[in-house]
Amino acid sequence: MRAPIGDFDDAQPATDRRELLPPPVAAAVTAEMLHVDSDPEKADTAVFAATYGEGLLEASANCVVVAGKRGQDVTLAACVVLSATRVDVNGAVRRHLGARKASFAAMETATGETGMEYGGITPVGLPAHWPLLIDPAVPATPWVLIGSGARRGKLIVPGKLLADLPNAVVLEGLGV
Repeated sequence: MRAPIGDFDDAQPATDRRELLPPPVAAAVTAEMLHVDSDPEKADTAVFAATYGEGLLEASANCVVVAGKRGQDVTLAACVVLSATRVDVNGAVRRHLGARKASFAAMETATGETGMEYGGITPVGLPAHWPLLIDPAVPATPWVLIGSGARRGKLIVPGKLLADLPNAVVLEGLGV
């Protein structure tokens, strides 16, 4: 099957490639999601786009884990923005979480809590109680390239589908 974006030799429904995905992602993928195999050494956005198609720069989204703190309470959340933008952690995220301080979660926390690999974290299959904050530009993008939960492989999903994931909130001003 040909992928709707990028230069990939082999795109398949993610549901047919569950064995290549971490358990939480494998349990959450749907038939609308495609999996494309890729070189894990080329997983970072700029290198990935140079290898698999420059047009992917506009269609790629990053998912990052943030920690909002208020006193002793810590709330973990995931944020999804197009790769050309960055997450407004100290503005939009902090306010939405009602935190006094917000920052990117430590790598060990992000990977340990999600069951995913660093550099491949995806909004698909996140812990059920986590808020999922999505910049409006993401669901407005017809097809979005996101992590697969592993550094090898990516998911290609309809942008609007991401806004329908559990606990998803489309948050104006998330991406700056």
